[in-house]
Amino acid sequence: MSSVLFDVPGPRARFRHRVLAVVGVLGVVGLLGFIVYRFADSGQFEPRLWEWLQYETIQIGLIEGLLNTLKAFALGAVLAMVFGAFFAAGRLSEHAIFRGPSSVVVEFFRAVPLLIMMFTFYYGLPQVGVKMTPFTVVVLSLMLYNGSVLAEIFRAGIKSLPKGQTEAAYALGMRKTQVMVLVLLPQALRSMMPTIISQLVVLLKDTALGFIITYEELLYYARFIGSQGQFGRPLVPITIIVGAMYITMCLLLTLLANYLEKRNRRNKKVQTAVPVEDIAPAGATTGA
Repeated sequence: MSSVLFDVPGPRARFRHRVLAVVGVLGVVGLLGFIVYRFADSGQFEPRLWEWLQYETIQIGLIEGLLNTLKAFALGAVLAMVFGAFFAAGRLSEHAIFRGPSSVVVEFFRAVPLLIMMFTFYYGLPQVGVKMTPFTVVVLSLMLYNGSVLAEIFRAGIKSLPKGQTEAAYALGMRKTQVMVLVLLPQALRSMMPTIISQLVVLLKDTALGFIITYEELLYYARFIGSQGQFGRPLVPITIIVGAMYITMCLLLTLLANYLEKRNRRNKKVQTAVPVEDIAPAGATTGA
């Protein structure tokens, strides 16, 4: 069978793809092995550089940094979802008075780099008498930037739905708000769930920028430990540990996305399945 964009590969092409895949995997493994070798050769795996892990104070500090990261991520994700849904509805409005300002807000905050936004809120606003805590700045910046991206994701998901969905809802007597909330938005959320989770992964990683404005999240504490001379300045070991923690959190979000996608497909199958006993031929009657 052929696809629209390419032909399905034949036996020779499949063999060539397998060979290239094996070569690629071996190349990646070799690169990782070289990096590990260089770390070992430079003494990064010596016990003295890992002694800091034995101290209870440092373990508690890492946990507190992780909790601060998760706290900023959780609140930022919820607010970004609400922000995105609100301005997506504004951009889809038929009234220019709502559509115009919503488009300006989304395009503006989507275009401004997140780091510049944090700098402006934390260092710029105090010049005009507005002071915010590092946590507030991080959450607000995450909400505005990622919420603007999510607004476009929601809008694209809603626009991708067949127009018949809207027409059928109007035919049933629903108002515009009911059509959006009860019919369109739930379907868009299900169809765009993998993209939404991907953006939430980006939001989780963006919390690391908070260390620049002294928010005591995971990366901020890692930099503090890596600069301690009494532990031999273990910058590489602490980077490995913190990197593994970030990778674990992102993998958990990916697993959540896969679970939600499978559940969505399973629910669709259940909804479309019709019991055989409910199907009766035309003109059939029941009798004793």
